[in-house]
Amino acid sequence: MQIGDRSTKEQNQSSSLLLRSALVKRTTKETDVAVSLNLDGRGKCSADTGIPFLNHMLQQIASHGLIDLEVKATGDIDIDDHHTNEDVGITLGQALAKALGDRKGIVRFGHFIAPLDESLIQVALDFSGRPHLSFGLDIPTQRVGTYDTQLVREFFVAVVNHSQMTLHIRQLDGINSHHIIEATFKAFARAMRMAIEIDPRRANTIPSSKGVL
Repeated sequence: MQIGDRSTKEQNQSSSLLLRSALVKRTTKETDVAVSLNLDGRGKCSADTGIPFLNHMLQQIASHGLIDLEVKATGDIDIDDHHTNEDVGITLGQALAKALGDRKGIVRFGHFIAPLDESLIQVALDFSGRPHLSFGLDIPTQRVGTYDTQLVREFFVAVVNHSQMTLHIRQLDGINSHHIIEATFKAFARAMRMAIEIDPRRANTIPSSKGVL
């Protein structure tokens, strides 16, 4: 079939999909961050933040969320990882919001329960336009490698506020800090993958009874 033979509806849907990508750059006196993503990717990831454990978690988001993600960040990690970790979360949240646009046609809600050995994490989220984080992790150690585990919450606070997402994270089981955190990122990725999928029954409509998100 020739491109010109496709229906207007098919062309509009294809155009919508092509637009589900974003590039966002954020520069402050503390950090310089660039995030590029494609919501309809294959899980490819390039993460270079200067924070090895954060790189590993970003790879989980891309792989299990089936988004193509490229993150490049430099920051004042000679002080600590806080500013870089937070600003990567901010920029990722902004990129998600930009790629989703007015959020027409998306499923909107997502949920997943991810096991990782003894750990079991539940995530539910809603691209509601109303930022809210309910964070229920009990991480037993202060560090995983060199990564301060308090920064997990700070990362998700930043993503939530700048993507305008409602996010609930619950720890159902787990005693190993690495397993708890990694299961959280995997569950988040799978829940997000569900929420950003195009619902063919929604077509190009806003998934809200109010008509706007």
